[in-house]
Amino acid sequence: MYECYDPFFDFTSDTPGYWDNFWNNKKGLGLGSADPDKQSPALKEFHKWAWCRELPNGQLFELKDDPAGYLKWNGMRFASDSITAGFRYERCRPLLKEVEASMINYRHYVESYIRTTYTMGGMIIFPKHRNSINQIRGINRCICDRWDLTLECIRRYYSGEESPLSWCLDQDKRFFDLFIDFKGYVNFFHLKGCVSTDYSKVNLWLDTELFVKDPLPRTLSEYKSWIKSQISFVKSRSVQMHHIQSMP
Repeated sequence: MYECYDPFFDFTSDTPGYWDNFWNNKKGLGLGSADPDKQSPALKEFHKWAWCRELPNGQLFELKDDPAGYLKWNGMRFASDSITAGFRYERCRPLLKEVEASMINYRHYVESYIRTTYTMGGMIIFPKHRNSINQIRGINRCICDRWDLTLECIRRYYSGEESPLSWCLDQDKRFFDLFIDFKGYVNFFHLKGCVSTDYSKVNLWLDTELFVKDPLPRTLSEYKSWIKSQISFVKSRSVQMHHIQSMP
């Protein structure tokens, strides 16, 4: 169905009903009426294409459709997850109103952000089960769906350090063992843009104290910087993934 990989394919575009009533949802904060992580046919195919390669432990990571879920491999089930977050939460409404007042066309700003970040550079997979990573990182008030903080927890997992997600990540030791170490995980999923050159540090997209409650943007400049950092990373990662996967 998708014979040519397009690094900038917008997965909201083939998710039935995603944009229906978008600005009427969440009392005007904006929310898709469908979930590309579950309902975009292209995204599922692109995940199978992007990660079908040799793992650091030497096995071939060849994902297959899971009739009972999303994707599967070697007895494990997987779900798609978005790396990015726009924080259009009710508790952020005052800040979002400030963001809206600062620009000519706020709705275009939000829609452009979504269409840009719902491309392959903004996507990843995690093991799928009850209390899985993609669920817990969203509801943990010290993470709040921030990818930079999630990746810091994964870094600490590999180094044997505690984090707010330690118990959650421990559930998936079999998955993380596939990558041997943090460097193997980062390289496999094309995440070098998120870490220092020696893999010892995760680059924060928002310079806050680690693992404090509600680590969300507090000011207009912080919010815009957060959005800009995500867009920059997603675009560069999409191109990088395309280049590497296209090599003979």
